[in-house]
Amino acid sequence: DVQLQASGGGLVQAGGSLRLSCAVSGLTFGNSAIAWFRQAPGKEREGIACIVSDNDDTVYSDSVKGRFTIASDNAKNTVYLQMNSLKSDDAAVYYCAAKRGGLSGGTYHLDDQYDYWGQGTQVTVSS
Repeated sequence: DVQLQASGGGLVQAGGSLRLSCAVSGLTFGNSAIAWFRQAPGKEREGIACIVSDNDDTVYSDSVKGRFTIASDNAKNTVYLQMNSLKSDDAAVYYCAAKRGGLSGGTYHLDDQYDYWGQGTQVTVSS
């Protein structure tokens, strides 16, 4: 039974940082892709970062590139999203998602590519 547990959200001032965690169980990290999505009120869910666990290849959306970093700790079966220089536009519910096997870099942002989802964690950015 695959489970993803997202945590680390909270309230942060604009310009600040947060680190989200996604603890994964029941899935072999060596052959999977883990991604972070976010959804703000009234907006579509947006894929923002993905890591392929067997080679640590990463891909980011333009909206977060250079500010956010996705990283994997295979020993802990946990994927992190370090978020720096947060803006009001980054406020959303953040979700992690996992896919068995490989993933084309061009499709990481499509939520129908993923087999498993965690519950969301709320990120609020105050100005």
